Amino acid sequence: MNLTSLARVFAAVPKALRSNASLDVDGKVVLITGGGQGIGLALGEILQSRGAIVVLVDIDEDTVTAAADALGERVYAVQANVTDREAMRDAVAYVRNKFGHLDVVVANAGVTPEPATVRTMDPADFDRVIGVNLTGVFNTVHPALDDVVAAKGHVVVVSSCAAFAPGMGGSPYMVSKAGVEQLGRALRVELAAHGASAGVAYFGIVETKMTHDMLDEDDMGREVGEMLPWPLSKRITANEAASTIADGIANRSARTIAPSVWEPYSLLRGAINIVLDRQLADDEKVRTLVHRVEARRSQVAL
Repeated sequence: MNLTSLARVFAAVPKALRSNASLDVDGKVVLITGGGQGIGLALGEILQSRGAIVVLVDIDEDTVTAAADALGERVYAVQANVTDREAMRDAVAYVRNKFGHLDVVVANAGVTPEPATVRTMDPADFDRVIGVNLTGVFNTVHPALDDVVAAKGHVVVVSSCAAFAPGMGGSPYMVSKAGVEQLGRALRVELAAHGASAGVAYFGIVETKMTHDMLDEDDMGREVGEMLPWPLSKRITANEAASTIADGIANRSARTIAPSVWEPYSLLRGAINIVLDRQLADDEKVRTLVHRVEARRSQVAL
């Protein structure tokens, strides 16, 4: 059975992970980080079309203001850096004071590292990626949890299929997304005790500027991307990714994953990764690529 067939078999799994309750976003207040472009902006547009009041949060004030202006009514812009804990508390407080409630939070902001092995990476790059992708998720969600509980609302943390994929050459990203996955699982159980909910969103390759810079503009990144077999190399648009989050919010889904061909890998990762890690460790093409990444990092250091 190939991956496509397995994907069909497991396509029904997310339905089993939905809550019995649904969440209509009409009239609800939704905060989205990384909202100035890509998945965050696409999600804001979808939720606005469904009647939500949308607050887009982004580090780039000009970008997020232009995005909110373009979407129009019921969309607001807030400039904040998710790595700044006080700024995120202020962003949540702004929403609370302006609208009186905050129902849904989507922690979407993320960055990628420079290609490097653990041995050769700049520790500051590791800290940067963890700071945005993992600690930034905590900084986004934590100050909003009392509001979400009061509203019996929903939290989405954006992880990635990178959370369970091999991490060579980009381990900070994989580490951060695996951490986000575990944070989301904890939130799911903890919020359920209060009648609220949380879900984890996983994506494969999404056509965003971040992905383009990482896999298309960078020669080595392109080679790593080419190692993914079809259909795992299939790309989806930011709008397709955002649609899965929006539907996940409506269904209070514990998890969403897109494209669906990643579902079998996700569910069988315990067995697959044992074999895959061994194969990659013995693969001469991978070893050569590792040496090239390290050589380039050495040149950058000089």
